[in-house]
Amino acid sequence: MPQQSGMHFYLNWAKERIEEMDAALASLEDKASELQADSKVKAEKLITDLNQRRDEFREIIKKQVEASESVWARTKPQLEAGWTGFEAEIKTYVDTFYQKIDQQGTFKDLAAAQVKAWREAADKINSAASEFAAGRRADIDTVVKKMKADATEAEVRLKQVAADSWATYSKALAESRAAFDRANQAAWEAFKRTPPPQPQ
Repeated sequence: MPQQSGMHFYLNWAKERIEEMDAALASLEDKASELQADSKVKAEKLITDLNQRRDEFREIIKKQVEASESVWARTKPQLEAGWTGFEAEIKTYVDTFYQKIDQQGTFKDLAAAQVKAWREAADKINSAASEFAAGRRADIDTVVKKMKADATEAEVRLKQVAADSWATYSKALAESRAAFDRANQAAWEAFKRTPPPQPQ
């Protein structure tokens, strides 16, 4: 089970990033349709680059789905670099079209994707924990409850962000993402501490 929970940790981490990438692309594609012709061409080029980065990220994940925890650990820096590149492209897009796009709308789309990933990860962890006997689940149940509470808290905080700069939005998203990663890590650690069920 610790091996499986390690994979859950990496898959949850990757899925959260994919959810944000998909939300960003959908939002930016929608906004690009509102731009003037000269800006629209530039926006479409950036969106094409973002799609390519997302697809490369997704392809790396597909190759690792059944991999061991150690393979995931070696692959994660490559995924982090891909994520960082994607974020940099988003910033380029926002900087380029700052006056012409609805930044708050894009932020809300990304925030919703994060919250969705939180909730799905908590459900997945709860489902994986069902294999344990009731006495062994207490630690995992505590972590799942905290993860769900943290997701609700993150949702509230993200809804309260009022800003006029992408830097403020990015900071709020990064803080929420870091909290998700800590909660995901805590769940993984709880699985590692909980002995697997013994065959009957």
